Amino acid sequence: MAMQECKRAILGKALEDLVARARSGKEPCRIGLMASGGEHSDAEFLAAASAAMSADPALTVVGVGPKPSGILPQGMDWIETGCEGPELASGMENALAQGRIHGAVALHYPFPLGVTTVGRVLTPGTGKPLFMASCTGMSAAHRQEAMLRNAILGVAVAKALGITCPSVGVLNLDAAPQVLRALNRMAEKGYPLNLGQSVRGDGGSLLRGNDLLCGAVDVCVADTLTGNVLMKVFSAFTSGGSYETSGWGYGPSVGEGWDKVVSIVSRASGAPVIANALAYTAAAVRGRLPAVVAEEIRLAKAAGMDDELAAFSKAAAAPRDEVQAPPAVPTDEEIHGIDVLDLELAVRCLWKENIYAEAAMGCTGPVVKLAGSSLDKARAVLTASGYL
Repeated sequence: MAMQECKRAILGKALEDLVARARSGKEPCRIGLMASGGEHSDAEFLAAASAAMSADPALTVVGVGPKPSGILPQGMDWIETGCEGPELASGMENALAQGRIHGAVALHYPFPLGVTTVGRVLTPGTGKPLFMASCTGMSAAHRQEAMLRNAILGVAVAKALGITCPSVGVLNLDAAPQVLRALNRMAEKGYPLNLGQSVRGDGGSLLRGNDLLCGAVDVCVADTLTGNVLMKVFSAFTSGGSYETSGWGYGPSVGEGWDKVVSIVSRASGAPVIANALAYTAAAVRGRLPAVVAEEIRLAKAAGMDDELAAFSKAAAAPRDEVQAPPAVPTDEEIHGIDVLDLELAVRCLWKENIYAEAAMGCTGPVVKLAGSSLDKARAVLTASGYL
């Protein structure tokens, strides 16, 4: 009798999946939702699940946490756990391991070093989506390495969601010029990179705030902490910060060798963001995100990514030579494009060649000030040394 009931359940589930696929044209997908621990009413989770499933009939949202009283949204399943963080995490982990869910949306997840998430915001200037790579977790401990990895991982997420050739820009932060030069060298060696352009008059692939507001590129590369701040600003600026109203959340988890699709939302995320996060996660699952990430990393490694990462580590560990400045001369020219972390090293590099230079900060970023008569030689020296 029990065997017959089991067979009926299996057949019933298969029939449900066929009906869902026929209605939506999409692959049936079960996404877990950690439905406890937010800063708003738990009704936000139920409203988000209802909205996500209404928009996608092939999606089943599976709540994880203390089961609420009352009626669940039609089609929603539930895995009941305690309300404490470890109990919620354990329930979600077990469901993933057992195949009861294909991916998950969580308020918190202890990603190991090397795994990060790629968020997605709605840009207010044009209403265009923008991937933020990255905004939680950490792909590497050092900013340069992390940002280079984030660029590759951000491209992979965009591709998994159907953008075949996503445009990429690097946010103008410390280490951004070095990361951009590394990406250009990888492109020269065959990595299929589509560098976008700033909307500002001087163009280039280093992004300013204006470029984020208008969605100048598909993927914005940043370090995790900066990306996290930007996600919160874009998601909650209309509410004054207490309720995230816009965007798709902090995105699915990605990393070398990582095979889970676990997305993050904030405790401040409201129903609209949570619903979008469920849809984002389902799209990543259907797009075979872990396999796309593995292929993107393979392409990057074939184009010298490991060499670029090793060069970052070597530069960070190199001892600083003691060198005296040449006699001071009037500085009437500037060299732009040097990372602020390299600025003092670049100046010392010129001093070694008996070129007087000064470090300064212009309105568009760090600059090296020097005499016009030394400009051409200085550019050649800095280019040969890898600062330009």
